[in-house]
Amino acid sequence: MKSIIKSTRLDQLGITASIACAIHCALLPLLITSLPLLGLEFLANIWVEISMICLSLFIGTYALSTSYPKHKRIIPIAMLVAGFLFIGSGHLLFETIEAILVPAGGLIIATAHWMNWKYSKICSHNPSS
Repeated sequence: MKSIIKSTRLDQLGITASIACAIHCALLPLLITSLPLLGLEFLANIWVEISMICLSLFIGTYALSTSYPKHKRIIPIAMLVAGFLFIGSGHLLFETIEAILVPAGGLIIATAHWMNWKYSKICSHNPSS
């Protein structure tokens, strides 16, 4: 029971981090010219973006890998991978549509956490059986 609570908290944190990443990536192109006036130019730094991606990757991998043995559903893991593929392809391959792919990837990752949370919540079997 304790690990389900831990997994639920990680999924909630993962949803929050993924949505924050999606909002950051969607709004930054629109606000980039006003950031220095607001004292928020650090948000345009590549290291902020890399840190957000790494944090989301760590939380997502840990949360989904610890709850998969309980519910045995591959969909959240597939969505997590798809979300990071969207983010990676937006940054590395399709820079012209990066403003669409990266926020979409963040929302896909948030949805993966939400699905994982729902599956973990309704799962009632013992993972050791």
